[in-house]
Amino acid sequence: MTRDTSSSEEDTETQQSYVERRHKFPGMELVIREFSFHQLNANLLWPGTFAFAEWLVEHRPSIEGRHCLELGSGTGALAIFLRRLLNLDITTSDYNDQEIEENIAHNCRVNGIAPVLPHIKHTWGDTFSTADPDWDLIIASDILLYVKQYANLIKTLLFLLKSYKPKDNKARPQASDEQSCGQSFSLPRPAFLMSWRRRIGKEDESLFFSGCEDAGLEVKHLGSRVYCIKPRETTTNGDQIENI
Repeated sequence: MTRDTSSSEEDTETQQSYVERRHKFPGMELVIREFSFHQLNANLLWPGTFAFAEWLVEHRPSIEGRHCLELGSGTGALAIFLRRLLNLDITTSDYNDQEIEENIAHNCRVNGIAPVLPHIKHTWGDTFSTADPDWDLIIASDILLYVKQYANLIKTLLFLLKSYKPKDNKARPQASDEQSCGQSFSLPRPAFLMSWRRRIGKEDESLFFSGCEDAGLEVKHLGSRVYCIKPRETTTNGDQIENI
């Protein structure tokens, strides 16, 4: 749920206009400053953010204690929520844009996050800022809007998932999460969790998932339009294991 605070301001240096809104997340309300307009669609909170927040709360044993990176952070609201609720070790990231980084930092301060969350400027497909990524959980919500960017997004995911090195150089056990239906699943390390709620054509949506699979990644729907993507397992001789 969202409520305007009826306050908007203009940054005198960038001439960028903003509006602050109060958003209800599970167990808390956050004040989030959003761009009135942003050419990269980093201006608003999309439906997947709130649905994903609820799913993550329901499956919190799977993410507690993780070293997390969010792609396409936008306003930073989801990362701020997870830091406040779970004290999650999380880094935000988005397109190489100073205004996005400054707005996320602003939203951190307004919501009591100090120091502000670490942030990485990264354009999908470009060389990442670190050669040894140590995030064992990557998350994102509603980021499949631009079909032309799918190949770049997959390139970034391949690097983050296949070049992963544990933060302390020690492998950790998979996180097990007992679901309400009585079944359990283990969230691998590393893994990419994505919630997708915005409406696009089925063919466009399938292009991303088939592109992931063609690149050697495994895609699994966990329900509620939340997807887990991980490197496909291989045998000792290097052959990929086909899931049946």
